[in-house]
Parts: sequence; structure tokens; C-alpha cells
Amino acid sequence: MGDARPATAPVLVAGGGWAGLSAALTLCRHQVPVILVESARQLGGRARSVRSGERILDNGQHLMIGAYQALLTLMKQIGIDVDAAFQRLPLTLQLYRDDAVSLRFRAPTLPAPFHLLGALSAARGLSASERLRALRFSRKVTQLRISAAEDFSVQALLHSHAQSPGLVRKLWEPLCLASLNTPIDLASARLFTRVLQTLFSGSRPDSDLLIPRQELNALLPRPAGEFLEDHGAGVELGQRLTGLEIDAQAIRGAIVGGRRLAASHVILATPHSITRRLLSRHPVLQPLAARLGELGHEPIATVYLQYPPEIALDPIMVGLESGLAQWVFDRRCGGQPGLIAAVISGRGPHQRLPATTLIDAVVAQLKEHFPHWPPPLERRLIREKRATFCARAGIDTWRPANRTPVAGLWLAGDYTATDLPATLEGAVRSGNQCALQLMQSLSETNVVNWVDAHP
Repeated sequence: MGDARPATAPVLVAGGGWAGLSAALTLCRHQVPVILVESARQLGGRARSVRSGERILDNGQHLMIGAYQALLTLMKQIGIDVDAAFQRLPLTLQLYRDDAVSLRFRAPTLPAPFHLLGALSAARGLSASERLRALRFSRKVTQLRISAAEDFSVQALLHSHAQSPGLVRKLWEPLCLASLNTPIDLASARLFTRVLQTLFSGSRPDSDLLIPRQELNALLPRPAGEFLEDHGAGVELGQRLTGLEIDAQAIRGAIVGGRRLAASHVILATPHSITRRLLSRHPVLQPLAARLGELGHEPIATVYLQYPPEIALDPIMVGLESGLAQWVFDRRCGGQPGLIAAVISGRGPHQRLPATTLIDAVVAQLKEHFPHWPPPLERRLIREKRATFCARAGIDTWRPANRTPVAGLWLAGDYTATDLPATLEGAVRSGNQCALQLMQSLSETNVVNWVDAHP
């Protein structure tokens, strides 16, 4: 790429979530001056840790897989030992119905795609007919190519491939909710097939589950902030970008914390709802703002329940066929024995429930599935009302590129055109792609400036 270092003001990155951190780190590693501003008092965005009394809790249970190469590479580049950061487990799905296991699915140590085909063949809780249907679908899905314009729902996809109601309920619907955070009757078949292709078509370790051994702040946000500061980048917390200065369809600066910062390049790594408000004030950006308004939101609620330390799950993640919570995680791996995280993905009637009522309902649900568990000692509900964009059918026609119509103004976030659902991998990939495109534009500008100076 050559020397991309500009002779102008530093690149301003607004938003210290995982996309903003990825963009800032990529620029910093290539010696491009950076200032990162974040409105909160800590980095991490929607994937961060929060204090609850004397306890540190993640603001949601984020599950990662071995295919998250952009994230794992970024962590390695700033000196994080990923083997120490994660517990790596073969892909395992175990569902409960009442107090009994209704599905057990575990990938054996075989090369891809035989590891998942073997898991389906040996899955307990599916009839022979259902296993055969699942195997046929899993083979076909690796060849499916669905365009953004021709996208349709996951429910329609499964129906067209003769997946039985029991198979959908036990296998495909939980996978859809876990990966797209959107109900199957709305969810994008295009994005869901991309997820399944990653699991079935990649190398065997790609499908492994990566369970964090530490809180989210220690996983990336804190070491990323330290890396940026150690390498000369500016990191300003508690500073909100409230306006953009645009002249002749080019960025000139931004208003941050009530002061003007000169900038020839600004990366908006803010949530798409905030980005939309910032863009909508400028006529040239209003069509892009309107597209962002089509992305919508889906919530995630996490109920943390502290039980006595001897209470544990095996495996450490299980699914529940009925009730509010769909997934339950044992936080023992992260050094919090007895702490259980029950996750409610996507929209539903739970959004209207008061916190106490919702927590009580989840406690009762867990008691049905695990009747030997005692009452929890502590309870805490964390709601992310706008956790992800709505990954509905056709959503990729609305997702924007990193480059905007305004020269020097860029977008980074999991909502951009990454071909992935709203995941940490998508956020990191978007930030990295954004930074690389920005550096390419700097290199092109430097060449033009040199030619102008040497006619």
C-alpha cells in the first residue's frame, strides 16, 4: 500500500466500540495519526463490561466461533494471547424440554465438513428421518447463493428444503436466533446461509465455540485502548461527536464535546441510529440517512443469576425449547462459579414486562428445567434495546458501504455491508475494511499531490 501517512490533521474516529477500535488500531499500526473519541466513560460500545455492586458483568453474553479470523487476528496484532483468552470447545448444541435433554449435537474430531455431518448423523433427539433431512439440507446449503435483491425468510428457506417442524424447532431456529438475533419468519435466508456455510464449509476449527475466560473489557477494549495510547494515538472518553462540518461535499471538521476539531477524515463508528441523526442534517447525506433508517433494531436481554458455586452446566451452554430465555450460559469459565446468564434474543412480549416480572419468569423457567437448583442468591437484568440491526429478509439491500458521498467521511459498524449478521466479527471486519480503504485514499491523494507539484 505504500506510505499512507497524511500531512493533515489526524483521522478522527467517533465511537469506541469494536468497529471503532478496529479502525483506530489498523490506522495506528500503519502509522496514521488517530484521535478516537467515545461518549461513554469506557471503551467497548455494546460489548463491554459493567459494574454491578462488587461484581463485574458483561452487558450481554457474546459467543464467538473459530471462524472469527478478523477478530482473532486483531487481538494477536496487539499482543493478546488468544489461546489464553478463550476456552475452545467443539461445536455443541444441547437443548432441554422440561427437565430432560431433547437434543444433543456434538461435532466429532473429523475434518470439515465431515465433523458436522457426523454430528448430525449421530444427533440424539432427532428421528432417523429428521437426521436425513438435516443432512440433505446441510449439503445443499453450501452451494446456495442468494442475492440481496432475491432474499427471503429463513422460515421459507427451511420449508422449501422439507425441514420438519421438530427439526426447525430443535436445530435451525435456535441457530438462527443465536446468529441473527431475528425470528425465523423475518430473518434473512441470505445471511443465515452465510452463517451455515461458515460452519459447514470452513476448516474444522472454524466451527469451534470460543468461550471468553475473562470479562469483555479485558478481552479487547482495555488492551486496545492501552495499545493506542502507547503508540501515540489520542483516546478521549466522555466526549460525544455532535456535528459534522461539510463543505463542497468534503469533510472539514467535527464538533466534539462542544469544541471544533479540524479533520480531513472522520470515521463514524457510532450506532447506526446515532449515525443516521448526524447524517440527516446534511442534504447530500440525507439519502444515506434514509437507508440507515431502514435497518431497524432487535433487542437482547440477559438475566444474570448468582447461584451457589457448586451449581454448574455441562456443557457450559445449553438451549431451552420453551419459555422466555433461549440460551443459558455457565460463567464458570470466566472465573465466576455459580453465575448463570440466561439470554433472550430478539423481539417478543418480554419487552413489555417490568424488570422484576421478567427476572421472576426466567427464574421459574430455569426451575422447570433444573428442578434441583436452589433459588438464586442475586439477580440482575441487563437490557440492550438496540443490540443489533434487524437481520430481516432483504436487509443487505439497505446496508451501506464504508465510503460515503462526502469525501473523507466514512462509516464503520456491524451494520455496514460485511455479508455477516450483527456480530463482533462483523464489527471488527467493518472497522478494518474502513481503515484500509481510508489509507488507500490517502495514498492516492499523496500521489495526486506529488504529480501536481511536479508537472
